[in-house]
Amino acid sequence: MPFAYNRTVHFPDTDAAGVVFFARYLSMCHEAYEESLAAAGVPLGTFFADHGVIVPVAKSEATYLRPLACGDKLRIDATPVSLTANSYAIDYVIWKIGTADKRAAVVRTEHVCISSKTRERLPLPASLAAWVQAG
Repeated sequence: MPFAYNRTVHFPDTDAAGVVFFARYLSMCHEAYEESLAAAGVPLGTFFADHGVIVPVAKSEATYLRPLACGDKLRIDATPVSLTANSYAIDYVIWKIGTADKRAAVVRTEHVCISSKTRERLPLPASLAAWVQAG
């Protein structure tokens, strides 16, 4: 079951045309990612600190289905998906909430667990692997 994150579009999210700037979709998805980790009991203060293991985004893609503007209410569904012993994806659906909820974007990020020193792949830490499997 996906993790649901609710948010309002704010003025700094938009561009000169008054719609959400394309890169902000990824930022909003990352907010949902962080909230999902926190809700699963993964301590964010240590997760994003360098303890010899880092989990960068290796790939991202987005399909924009409808424009979003300042004040729009959103729900971002985030679903982790296991790829390998050292990588996972997160599938996001951004919904514009209203009389009838409508998909505004579909986003996917892929993450790989590596050593911060050697940049070689490492297995996912136990708490992260549990979060992915629970998704």
